[in-house]
Formats: sequence, structure tokens, C-alpha cells
Amino acid sequence: MKNLYKSLLLILALTGAIVTKSQVTELNSYPAASNVILLDFNGHTVAGTMWNVNGTFTCNSSGLSDAAITEVFNRVAEDYRPFNINITTSETKYNAAPFNKRMRVVITTSHEWYGTGAGGVAYINSFTWGDNSPCFVFSALLGYSIKNVAEAASHEAGHTLGLRHQSSYDAACAKLSDYNWGQGSGEIGWAPIMGAGYNQNLTLWNNGPNSLGCGVIQNDLSVITNATNGFGYRTDDHTDVYATATSAIFNSSGQATLSGVIEKTDDKDLFKITVPKFSRLQLNAIPYNVGTGNSGSDLDVQVEVLDGSFVSVGTYNPGNLLSSVIDTFVNAGTYYMRIDGKGNIFAPEYGSLGSYSLQVTATDATILGIRRMELRGRLDGDMHTLSWLIDADEPIKKQVIEVSNNGINYTPLDQPNNSLRNYSYHPLDNRPLLYRIHLTFDNLKEYYSNVITIRQGNTLKPQLVGNMIPGNTVTVSSPSNYYYQIIDQSGRMLLKGTIEKGYSSISLGSINTGIYIVRFTDGEQQWSEKFIKK
Repeated sequence: MKNLYKSLLLILALTGAIVTKSQVTELNSYPAASNVILLDFNGHTVAGTMWNVNGTFTCNSSGLSDAAITEVFNRVAEDYRPFNINITTSETKYNAAPFNKRMRVVITTSHEWYGTGAGGVAYINSFTWGDNSPCFVFSALLGYSIKNVAEAASHEAGHTLGLRHQSSYDAACAKLSDYNWGQGSGEIGWAPIMGAGYNQNLTLWNNGPNSLGCGVIQNDLSVITNATNGFGYRTDDHTDVYATATSAIFNSSGQATLSGVIEKTDDKDLFKITVPKFSRLQLNAIPYNVGTGNSGSDLDVQVEVLDGSFVSVGTYNPGNLLSSVIDTFVNAGTYYMRIDGKGNIFAPEYGSLGSYSLQVTATDATILGIRRMELRGRLDGDMHTLSWLIDADEPIKKQVIEVSNNGINYTPLDQPNNSLRNYSYHPLDNRPLLYRIHLTFDNLKEYYSNVITIRQGNTLKPQLVGNMIPGNTVTVSSPSNYYYQIIDQSGRMLLKGTIEKGYSSISLGSINTGIYIVRFTDGEQQWSEKFIKK
């Protein structure tokens, strides 16, 4: 039996220009791959397939501009970046692929032949049928929205590879929606690709219950890379072994650009940096994106910096951003940068995969007359205490303490007297805060210290009243409002919601007896506790 899957339709205003296209520029995401998904924006005549019960029909072109087509391609290509498959706009590439290892996604204004009840439609597992049965995305019904057309294209292609919908269920396993709409907002707002990702930025492959039932867990990555489809993951481009780490090659300006792909959930990429002198080290780790706010990214980048003895000297992963920034001073020596795809408050680590770029700058600080600039910090009760050392030739004209809650945007906190080397205050923000010292010397040269992070103490985190749960209710004492997730030992999220300041009760519904994890987060900090349901 061949199963037909149609995709959710949003009622949208027409948000893009309607244009007539004759031929689309050739774009390829991985030309070396023999397996192909063709994004067909040109229009297509459908004949001799499962769709032709009522005869041959012709679909018009997509009605999208050249710029819109390029962005749709880039978004879909990033969704499929981990895999050994070529996303293409080339008819030639499609025709050269094996019959049972290719799929055409017809992106068209023509929906009348099917109706107005879906934004797209596909037959499940049709990637391997070998009869040229395409899947469809109805651009006009999606309001010509670049984001929504791209989401639908990745989603429909996923059906042809064997994926069903990622669905939502309540604690009693009653289906809430055939589509998991995800959670959160902003840059890190998440939804499954095989759910409904129209309203979220970070849409990923997922490991969760599908439309067949809350106990039917669909591992998207395993389904896509199963032997029947005939392809797996890309070859790992960077090792995680110190002896063979990829070395950063700096140009005459002390700059290096690196790039890579996190192909699997457990993949980590290791880079080696050699700093010959005391230097200012700046790093921007940026996931692939198509615009502001890391739009279209599939990777939440974490950077860990290790010294030549392989000891970690810092981990950088702002909780509310997908990119990471480092700006610090380091002594001469060898350093390593480990790149990893991580989860966040809304998104599981499972699907945090994709491409990234690293922009590294190492500036010799010895020629600046600075021998040492080091900031330290600690938590004293509810006070943040900073102290710093400065050893430089030039007199200090001004020193400013700067603070940030994301590692990118810093604002002045205070300007202490130039002779002071310590500072304490009570922050109003309960989130982890990042600090640095901004120095201006008499010669008007400006420099920044290393960055430190101070997190609030345990007294400010939510806590379980008890870890042995004899009934169906978990009681939590919390200093503020937090999100929570209940997770089983396999990492599957069973429940989610919010708790309020004071005492809150979480209903466990029909969860079986056993050991579980409750995870609390406020968007920046995260805590976990185990409990046993008896």
C-alpha cells in the first residue's frame, strides 16, 4: 500500500512577488553525491506516475524571484547538509542519478489538480520507487513565503525518504496535533522539520513520537540514512583527535577562516591554534544562515577552548543565540577549539547539525606594551565580585567594566577610578552574566580583557521537594518562573510546561514507574534533577 501524505496549509497573505520563470540558475549543495533531490522551480509535466490516475497534467513554475529561489535552495540544502545527498536545481544532475535514488520536488503555483487543503503533498517512501513520482509544494497557497516554501520542501522530501509527521501528545498519550509545532521564540525557537516549522527559526530533524502513536518513536536521522534509501552521512571533515586536529593557518594580518560540518549528533570538530606570543584572541563561530538572527540555521554552535595540555579553559555557548563569540587574551602556546552542535532550552541536541564558519584573529599583544591583562570573578552570596590585573607600559586613561547576557552585545556597567582593581555589586539580572574590562590608555589605544562568566548560586534554582514520587504529582519549590521538561532515560521528552514562583505541582499523567529527569531553565541557565516514580 502506498501512503499519501499532505502537509499543513497556513492561511497566508501573498508576501512575495509573482514572477514568470523560464530557467533557474544551477545550484548544487554536494555535487559529488550520486543521490539527488531536485528542487524544480521551472514547472513540470507529470506523466506515468502514481499521481496520474486521471491522466497527464502540467504544473506551472514556482512564481518566485531569482533571489527567493536561491534562498529556498540554501535553506533546504542546510537541512540536508549532514547527508551524502545533493540538493540541486539541475535537471541534468537529476537525470544522471539512479532512478531509485532521486526525487523531484515540484514547487509550483498549480494546486487546482489537488485542491486547496494542503501546502504540499508526497507519497511516503517514494524516493526509492524509481518511477519518477515527484512530490509537490504549492507556492501560491503558501503565500509565496520563502521560509514556508523551504520548510514545505524539506518536509515533503522527508516524507519521500520514509518519514511520517512528528506529532504532539499529552501526558495520557492523547494526540494533541498531527504536527508538533515546537516551542519557544526568537533565534532559538524550535520545531521539527517533520512537524510544523513555519513559525520557528530553528527547525531540525527530531527523535520523537510520530503520527502513528505516542509510543511510536521516529528517529528521523536513522530513517533518512537507512540502507533502503541508499545513502548515509557525509564523510567527517574534521577529526576530534588532538594528534590530527586541523591547524588554523593565519595570514599576515593574523586572521584565519575555517569551516566545517557537524554531520552526526556525536560529531565534534577539533582545530589547532598556535600562538607564538601573548596575544588577543578573537573568534566568531557562526552557523550557516541566510540572514539576520541566524535565520535558516540548523546548528546551535558551542565552542570549547583547550590549552596545550588538553585542559579546558572555557566553553562558550550563549543560551539565547546560535552563534558563539570569544574575545580574550592568551599566553603563547598551543590551543585547541572543539566545535559541537548543542541543544538549548527549546531544542534537543539530537538534531543540532549543519555547517559553520570560524573567523579567528590572533593579534600580538606584546607590541602594544601590555604584558598582562587578566580579569577574574566570583559569586559572593548574591554579589558579583570582580578583580583584575594590568601590567602595561602606558598609563591608563579610562577603564570601563562592561557586561553582557549573550556574549555579543556588551554595555557599560561602571567606570571605576583608574587605580582600582576590584569591584562588587548586586546584579538585578538572575541570568549568567559575562564581564570584561575595556581599557583606554594615554596614547588612546583601546584594549579588552578576557571575558568571564558569573552564574547565580544554587539558592536561586528550582528544586524538587522530594525525589521519591509515590503518586502522579511532582512538587517543585522555585524562586521564579521557569520552563520544565520531563525526560526519560533514553532522552525522550515526555512532558513540558512552566512553573511559577513558589510551590508548583507537575502532573505526571500516565507515566510508568521508573527513573526520570526533570530539567528546568529560564532561557539562560539550566538545571536537572532525577526523581523516581514509584
